Amino acid sequence: MSKSSTNLSLDPELKKASIELFNDLGLDLSSAVTLFLKQALRVQGLPFEVTRVNPNAQTIAAMNEYYKMKNHPEKYKRYASFKDALNEVLEDA
Repeated sequence: MSKSSTNLSLDPELKKASIELFNDLGLDLSSAVTLFLKQALRVQGLPFEVTRVNPNAQTIAAMNEYYKMKNHPEKYKRYASFKDALNEVLEDA
């Protein structure tokens, strides 16, 4: 089977770490990329699940609070500076 050359632009650290990993697995970088491409063709897509990180309940609650405050700023106290806000917190402590 004839071969065709392809150039890849990789971050140097990513390339170095990948070469080390694949060497430990008995592969060179070219063989590893070939395996990736063959598997992608076999599954007709990326050969691994691609997902976005789902925020946890605490993050969702914080985001909802932010949007509530942003949409109704008149309901919330504002401070001229962080120092003013901190002083009020320290006074209540």
